[in-house]
Amino acid sequence: MKKYTYTEKKDTRSGFGAGLHEAGKKNENVVALCADLVGSLKMDAFIKDFPERFTQVGIAEANMIGIAAGMTIGGKIPFTGTFANFSTGRVYDQIRQSVAYSNKNVKICASHAGLTLGEDGATHQILEDIGLMKMLPGMVVINPCDYNQTKAATIAIAEYEGPVYLRFGRPVIPVFTDPDQKFEIGKAWMVNEGKDVTIIATGHMVWKAIEAGEKLAELGIDAEIINIHTIKPLDDEAILTSVKKTGCVVTCEEHNKFGGLGESVARLLTTELPTPQEFVATNDTFGESGTPDQLMSKYGLDAINIVEAAQKVIGRKK
Repeated sequence: MKKYTYTEKKDTRSGFGAGLHEAGKKNENVVALCADLVGSLKMDAFIKDFPERFTQVGIAEANMIGIAAGMTIGGKIPFTGTFANFSTGRVYDQIRQSVAYSNKNVKICASHAGLTLGEDGATHQILEDIGLMKMLPGMVVINPCDYNQTKAATIAIAEYEGPVYLRFGRPVIPVFTDPDQKFEIGKAWMVNEGKDVTIIATGHMVWKAIEAGEKLAELGIDAEIINIHTIKPLDDEAILTSVKKTGCVVTCEEHNKFGGLGESVARLLTTELPTPQEFVATNDTFGESGTPDQLMSKYGLDAINIVEAAQKVIGRKK
């Protein structure tokens, strides 16, 4: 198992803020809109340097999406910012009709996704947003794994023509990817090569998968770990190549097992390479109030559960 270390922990939302600022410096057409959550979205640096390119919409998320769609007609590249729950569930009709249907170049940037929103509880913890957004025709769906990857992804989507959903989170987590990485939309990242089981993870679950890989190595199990940061378009080739070698797969996500990454992988394997698969995800449930670590443990989103799922799926393969 390849050894990954880190010297600091940062929240992925701060990676978004840094990436937005960098994208703004590169392209004067990059603009930002926020629904009264500037501090939470870490937009301060962008606003300080480009105040004329920022619009504070207030608590009016549907209006924010409509304004952003209109801005693209004038050649602007709007980045909208609010919590994931409000970025998707509250404004799904506006996204479908005003952004996706007409293929507008809007970047929907969503913080505080998943259970790790923590103490704010179920009303603010969305666990179905990936499913909602990946079903929209033409929508790119990205869920990076740490601060550096989120920053790189934010810069990359500014250069991509078309609607994008970028999902990130609130808690501080290990920073373990290259600060100078080139982010390629739709291209998986091989975290660790192995031969016994494929572990496919996204977002905060990538570090959990690395922890699980180390525990599996102690048990004599050689895990191949893949970071699927782009859930749509899915890197079919990377997944199929890995699964042909290992013969079984575990998918890991901070999201409902219905409609998320695991379901996308299952669809691919069902049509191309039927394979035993286990899901590490929430099981048709809402969240609740608690610390991020408490919630991830209670809902089965930790290294221990990934290890158990890997052992189970290897048994099914045999």
